[in-house]
Amino acid sequence: MLIVGAKGFAKEILEIVHQLNYKPIVFFDDITKECPDTLFGYKILRNNQSVIDFFAKYNNQFTIGIGNPQQRKQMYDMFVQLGGKLTSTISLDAQVGSFGVTIEEGCNVLAGAILSNAITIGKGCIIYYHSVITHDVTIGDFVEISPGVNLLGRCKVGSFSQIGSNSTILPDVEIGKNVIIGAGSTVTKDIPDNSVAVGMPAKVIKEISPLIFQENG
Repeated sequence: MLIVGAKGFAKEILEIVHQLNYKPIVFFDDITKECPDTLFGYKILRNNQSVIDFFAKYNNQFTIGIGNPQQRKQMYDMFVQLGGKLTSTISLDAQVGSFGVTIEEGCNVLAGAILSNAITIGKGCIIYYHSVITHDVTIGDFVEISPGVNLLGRCKVGSFSQIGSNSTILPDVEIGKNVIIGAGSTVTKDIPDNSVAVGMPAKVIKEISPLIFQENG
């Protein structure tokens, strides 16, 4: 398994990949200056050719150890072009419902997360520690659900949105695409695309630039 990135979030993904007994494990980092050759004893690849060689010699599975939703999409596009297959990593210590659960490729589900029945989680999402996703929730692609978030029945979260730690989204509320919800917020009403909302109850405090790339792919 190749983990894209070799910094903070990648270290957390390593624990899940280790639990799941993927072999061999390598990281990828072509940005960090003076990057070491290894991280916790695992090799760090530094260029595209080394990725192509790894995929050819072992397998083409990769997961994304980077938190930012838009950067995750960019890494997805890059590594698929190199021949990779985006792969989900779901902690053995997460609780996932048995009925009507759809988790698309490349999601990272961390320890303590609770995923109920009848939910849909899009491609490349992060579901962080101790988040709770209840019945009939729908989450778009490349969404970041931070630690301790509660997504309540039938709410929706649009693609590329970030839900801050210990926030609660109430039932039937719809969060748009490319939205940031501040930590500790309680969202009681729909939040439009391309905005930042904070507070209890959450209110929009500013607009942010729309996405500049093709969403699907």
